[in-house]
Amino acid sequence: MTLIKSISGIRGTLGGKPGTNLTPIDAVTFAAAYGTLLIEESPDQKICVVIGRDARPSGQMVQQLVQNTLIALGIDVIDLGLSTTPTVAMAVPHAKAQGGIILTASHNPIEWNALKLLNSAGEFISAQQGQAVLDKASLLDFAFAPVEKIGKIIPDTTALQSHITAVLKLQYTQAEAVKYRAFKVVVDGVNSSGGIAIPLLLEQLGVETIKIHCEPNGMFPHNPEPLAEHLTDLSEAVVAHQADLGIAVDPDVDRLVFVDENGTVFGEEYTLVACADYVLSKTPGPTVSNLSSSQALQKVTKTYKQHYSAAAVGEVNVVEEMKKQNAIIGGEGNGGVILPELHYGRDALVGVALFLSHLVEQQKTASELRASYPNYFMVKEKVTLTQDTPVDAILKIIASKNQDQKINLVDGVKIQFDNSWVHLRKSNTEPIIRIYTEAPTLDEATKLAQDFKQLITKL
Repeated sequence: MTLIKSISGIRGTLGGKPGTNLTPIDAVTFAAAYGTLLIEESPDQKICVVIGRDARPSGQMVQQLVQNTLIALGIDVIDLGLSTTPTVAMAVPHAKAQGGIILTASHNPIEWNALKLLNSAGEFISAQQGQAVLDKASLLDFAFAPVEKIGKIIPDTTALQSHITAVLKLQYTQAEAVKYRAFKVVVDGVNSSGGIAIPLLLEQLGVETIKIHCEPNGMFPHNPEPLAEHLTDLSEAVVAHQADLGIAVDPDVDRLVFVDENGTVFGEEYTLVACADYVLSKTPGPTVSNLSSSQALQKVTKTYKQHYSAAAVGEVNVVEEMKKQNAIIGGEGNGGVILPELHYGRDALVGVALFLSHLVEQQKTASELRASYPNYFMVKEKVTLTQDTPVDAILKIIASKNQDQKINLVDGVKIQFDNSWVHLRKSNTEPIIRIYTEAPTLDEATKLAQDFKQLITKL
């Protein structure tokens, strides 16, 4: 059982003792700390917070705890109920709220839940704000409102449709052309809110939709992380129904993966690549992903003679770099697409609209589109160390041993070779060095990972 507190939020497994797992006391404490921060940041305003959740079984309980804590502080709550992370993110500025909370443990298993915290722009809070929340929670530095100033809960059932409408109105969404193409698509909603949101979007795009695992009861039918090894049901359904495409999302609908007409996974790393290719063809400009994402995005960006840059791992870091570069599109290689024209957050709904529009314009099948991109293979390994292992010193030594290569020290050590790379990152919660490699063949990527794994264990 686990409770992880970080500057980006709090997540953990349900049950157990306070301070060791995600219990009601922890949820209340953390919500109170966050609400107090918002009050202090806007002392002369009536504070409002938008809240939504994924479908996991603990969601309603945690939402009631969090909402009632906030109204006890004197804060009004806009309750979206079952929703998606990008929908909550878009609803915050639309409602002119001071913040938002998404109750989701993303791709983690059913026993997990989490509080993801947003600022008034609907973006994840900064490191400084996150640390302030942690400090207030540890000190119980908050005070509740008297009875006459208790806040209220305001239900909102319109946010998802508003989100979809905004996606349909984008300059990049070729709604009529998609409708004319008459796609047949299978959707795996992992029995969470994606089972509602993605089919609703597809319906309004005129797409014939076949739903599997789309009952939003939170009982995940497989590991909820949308990776190839977890999507066999979707691959089989695409082939059985002779569909054009399969779509899979994670429980809170910010990660997106496609399956081609042959039942082959398009590749989570290539979701962003394809969407960026389409946007670049319309609006040339910089692109951004994180250091552990595929170099295929950089290759595609260069074909348009545009600038690519890499950020430290983490959505907040990618968004910061996107703003710095004035990027037209960015995201993460885990299937996260960020289109600033809509909002600065990973959004599976906008990814679906961009991808279908791209297929229509290219007049290709999904497999033909995938074959048009540079092909790379990625391997992920880790080395478990003892608590007293000098991890920073090890990374410094490895960097010094590869000084003849291009090295990036923004987030751990990333070493770029001619057509491959290795990225070494230390864990913030356990004595682990994570190893990510990418190369033109799986054998090359595997060998690169093993070579660095052996090097680390010898140091």
